[in-house]
Amino acid sequence: MNNKNEINILEVQGLHKNYPSFTLNDITFNLPSGYIMGFVGPNGAGKTTTIKLILNVIKGNSGNVKLFGQVGNVVQNKQIGVVMDTPMYVEDWTLRDVEKAISPFYSNWDKNKYAGYLKRFGLDSKKKVKELSRGMKVKLQIAVAFSHDAKLLLLDEPTSGLDPAARDEICDLLREFVSDETKSVLFSTHITADLDKTADYITFILNGSIAFTGAKDELLEKYIRVVGGLHDLNNEQKSFVIGYRKHSTGFEGMIETINRNKLPKAIMTERITLDEIIIFLNKGVNLYD
Repeated sequence: MNNKNEINILEVQGLHKNYPSFTLNDITFNLPSGYIMGFVGPNGAGKTTTIKLILNVIKGNSGNVKLFGQVGNVVQNKQIGVVMDTPMYVEDWTLRDVEKAISPFYSNWDKNKYAGYLKRFGLDSKKKVKELSRGMKVKLQIAVAFSHDAKLLLLDEPTSGLDPAARDEICDLLREFVSDETKSVLFSTHITADLDKTADYITFILNGSIAFTGAKDELLEKYIRVVGGLHDLNNEQKSFVIGYRKHSTGFEGMIETINRNKLPKAIMTERITLDEIIIFLNKGVNLYD
């Protein structure tokens, strides 16, 4: 999936984790430096479990994670910034307290950068964490990550619940972050509009397994949306349609582009969106009976 001499900042190889009612199976993908990867899938698919395994917060049954080419305890790596939907800071801390608590863990902490990002984001250092809005809490975590010169950002649903203006600002920050081509972002989100704006790569996880990993453009070219009448397809032809959905006047779904000639010419095809791909893959195949 890499081009030329790109270096993988993150390599996830064969991660496997067993739970009584869920299995994460052979999760494998690479994230090159200088890029943003959207990490998508329905709730319960295994996104947060994968991120916890990457951070070594939980132990897997097999597989490994390489960060900057080395296997190790990545949660202790000072070049990772983690941005969650809710920051793991004490609610009664002021933003000055956040710096006092976090900065000793990073030898390259830059207090001037931290102050500069707080000013840029309109965050008052005297305010307490509990007084911040959701969007401000996301910006605070980004300010922390940027102030210790993180090379990899791991984001777990940071833009859910934010208004469009706040989400757009976060997306701009992520694009700015990777602009020097030495940093990368793994961006877990349900909001495909944010990935349309930012993501270079997409990794799609479904029922604990990888359904796709690769360039976003490659994913968009792999599938096309199909629309037709209720009686336009026989059962064999329907088997090619992913996420087949009937309605009063016909059907809709998607197919792999290479299978287009296996359907009647009367079937209408349309360019598909990332959101539709995720919906149709989640619905699965052979749902027409």
